[in-house]
Amino acid sequence: MAILGTRGYPSFYGGFETAVRKLAPALADAGWSVSVYGRPGQTRSDDPDLDPRVRRIVTRGIESKKTSTLTFGLSSAIDAARRKPDVVIVMNCANGLWLPLLKLRGIATAVNVDGMEWERAKWGRLARGVFKVGAYFTARFADVIICDARAISDRWREQFGRTSEVIAYGGEPSSPSPSPMELPSGGYVLWVARLVPENTIEDFLSAALSVADSYPVVIVGSSGYADELDAKVKALAQHPNVTALGHVSDDTLLHALWAHCGAYFHGHSVGGTNPALVQAMASGAPVVARDTVFNREVLDDAAIFVDPTSDAIAAGIHRMMTDAGLASRLAQKAKARAAAHYSWGAICQRYEEVARSLANR
Repeated sequence: MAILGTRGYPSFYGGFETAVRKLAPALADAGWSVSVYGRPGQTRSDDPDLDPRVRRIVTRGIESKKTSTLTFGLSSAIDAARRKPDVVIVMNCANGLWLPLLKLRGIATAVNVDGMEWERAKWGRLARGVFKVGAYFTARFADVIICDARAISDRWREQFGRTSEVIAYGGEPSSPSPSPMELPSGGYVLWVARLVPENTIEDFLSAALSVADSYPVVIVGSSGYADELDAKVKALAQHPNVTALGHVSDDTLLHALWAHCGAYFHGHSVGGTNPALVQAMASGAPVVARDTVFNREVLDDAAIFVDPTSDAIAAGIHRMMTDAGLASRLAQKAKARAAAHYSWGAICQRYEEVARSLANR
């Protein structure tokens, strides 16, 4: 069994990497020999949770915003085709371009397609075209397609004529801990995401200007490539009530930030089930979310939903921060929903079932 298309194991970059940190050891527990492909310098060898049973394979590629996914995906697919594992789990539909290499070697594949990548504002026309072609290759050559939300699965059935397995992401309850960084428990606003346009970052930054006059604002995340959005966050952090932490790979700190915030704004717009949102719910964060079909699927009625404008975001945050009863009720609803529908144990079991079915074909 091999997993390719992420930055490696264990890595703390994004949702795929979070999934692999949970999935690889769980597959090893189920009896699989697991290899995870990754990139140079993107993993944490000092992670105390690193499972020595998981083989880590580093391949080469071109590290840039536009080329990294495809080049590292290609080198990983070539190596996997040479080693010929029984099953390969591929992350990101762009890597569907390399599925014929695995198909020719008789390797069974399951592809987690992520969201509708070709609709993301961060990509130019060429990149969107590449993702669209990758999606067509995925629809044509993948043995199993995995979508992380029903709404994404519906889109793949309508657009590409393929049914899919719906396997979301998980979250885990946070251990009791004091509020971090001397922040007032229940008295600060939190934002955690990659700094990309489709995460509503610019509207949130505008809202934060007014919110920060009343409450501390903590921003966690980076673009990964030090671009203009990073510069805007850095400029906003000159405000005495705004703290920008950049990318945080310390799960204990992240979980504590979610557990003690007074309002967590979730602005993702084009993905499916977002791992950060699920973990925020499991940690008991009161959620103010951008109103999308994906966020409503995950949260149901356990959040305040707002339009993607700075005024609406600020109003939703102020409402949550000033109504302690509402915040408590929504946080408990979200926590219960995460436990019922988004536990890592159940998610990993679903992946193992898919892998087992492919290996038995």
